[in-house]
Amino acid sequence: MNIFRPEGPLVIALGARRVDVTNRALVMGVLNRTKDSFFPPAATYDLDDFYRRADQLVAEGADLLDVGGVKAGPGEEISEDEELARVVPVIGELARRFDVPLSVDTWRASVARDGYAAGACVGNDISGFADSDYLPVAASAGATVVATHIRLRPRVADPNPHYEDVAKSVQAFLLERRRWAIEAGLTHEQVILDAGLDLGKTATQSLELLRDSASLAALGSPLLLSASNKTFLGTLLDLGVTERREASLAAVAIGVSQGCRILRVHDVAGTCRVRDTLARLMEVE
Repeated sequence: MNIFRPEGPLVIALGARRVDVTNRALVMGVLNRTKDSFFPPAATYDLDDFYRRADQLVAEGADLLDVGGVKAGPGEEISEDEELARVVPVIGELARRFDVPLSVDTWRASVARDGYAAGACVGNDISGFADSDYLPVAASAGATVVATHIRLRPRVADPNPHYEDVAKSVQAFLLERRRWAIEAGLTHEQVILDAGLDLGKTATQSLELLRDSASLAALGSPLLLSASNKTFLGTLLDLGVTERREASLAAVAIGVSQGCRILRVHDVAGTCRVRDTLARLMEVE
């Protein structure tokens, strides 16, 4: 079994915490304050549903919670004020209820800024830092950021993406975004990379990137995997969006074995079992 092993210690800064992920992945539970999530069971806009879901994810073992108020794909326009209203108060309440690091899933620097002030310590930006204020805001707050590859921009359909070499294109993009982050004042421990599966990729391109995760992990930054219930799994296996649990767990197993160290998922309990099983197997030389 080919197992990716980092060349040296791999640490993530999560606020005041420094978490060693050299050999153990972190599970990031998805919390959507949205009405139109692509995965309907995760569309917990109602506050009672939202906090009930948060309680469940923490009880199931989530290492982080990722809070978003706008879905990545096309849909109803959500203004900056609406996004702020959706996510900032609940981040504050989650910080009060749980001793779990919080991530704000936004590409707007203003939302990230207020999210950090409310208690988040990670900015999960699928736009590749399109907002020029995003990195200075993170540096000022001492926050960690996720640099994600995307071909166009959030909320814009990209049905026929073309790359000469998708793996090389993604790697070059992420190296550039990491350089931007370091130049803005962040440390290497404050930069996470994400290949952006489904974001401007065909199903085949996303699968190629998943299988080639080790090449991105070898860049030396913690690698985030966001494959949970994604379209590429449904396309490859002809599965509806609520039928992809087992495929998602299989993707987690591949990702962890190939170097992914943050797993952004809907099924925290199942992912923790897969993660822990792989951690034991990887102890065996």
